[in-house]
Amino acid sequence: MKQGLVDDTEDVSLDFGNEEELAFRKAKIRHPLATFFHLFFRVSAIVTYVCCDWFSRSFVGCFVTVLLLLSFDFWSVKNVTGRLMVGLRWWNQIDEDGKSHWIFEARKQVSANHMAATEAEARIFWLGLIICPVIWIMFFFSTLFSLKLKWLALVIAGISLQAANLYGYVLCKMGGDGDMSTVAASFLPQAVFQTVSDESLRGAFLPGAQ
Repeated sequence: MKQGLVDDTEDVSLDFGNEEELAFRKAKIRHPLATFFHLFFRVSAIVTYVCCDWFSRSFVGCFVTVLLLLSFDFWSVKNVTGRLMVGLRWWNQIDEDGKSHWIFEARKQVSANHMAATEAEARIFWLGLIICPVIWIMFFFSTLFSLKLKWLALVIAGISLQAANLYGYVLCKMGGDGDMSTVAASFLPQAVFQTVSDESLRGAFLPGAQ
């Protein structure tokens, strides 16, 4: 009888702890700074792209500003916010033979040094990761229909950089298996930086770029 009472008490305390942790995960944002910067750079890039004609007539200045915001967003989301907010990360690794490998990881266990992500953080992370590339795709079609082709390279850079993070984290969530992931992940950075560098040089040195 005494042993049964001890077992019942232990079960009750364990259930209480699980319920408390679940409620905490639903109610709290444990990484407010990472959550802020997860949205700040990508939203700032969109706002700057939409409003840059109102503040400056310099195409090169607007191009470089939006591109820098997109680059900061790509770096912060890939290296910081994904790891803290949802426990996912992806990166490129060069082996001893000089071959490039793309690695996609998901944190399965929570240690004392890594706090578990909350549902609020995960919701903000995935909504920001999905909605912003959709907005850049809308910019792509509006640029085509309005014949503002000088902005096309910047819009493509925005789509590519943000879609690369989205694709990488989706693969992290799914396990990151398959040869297609390696091909796509290696193609996106090369295409983005080639397009951006060509357009930047063209806008900076050709007459009538401003």
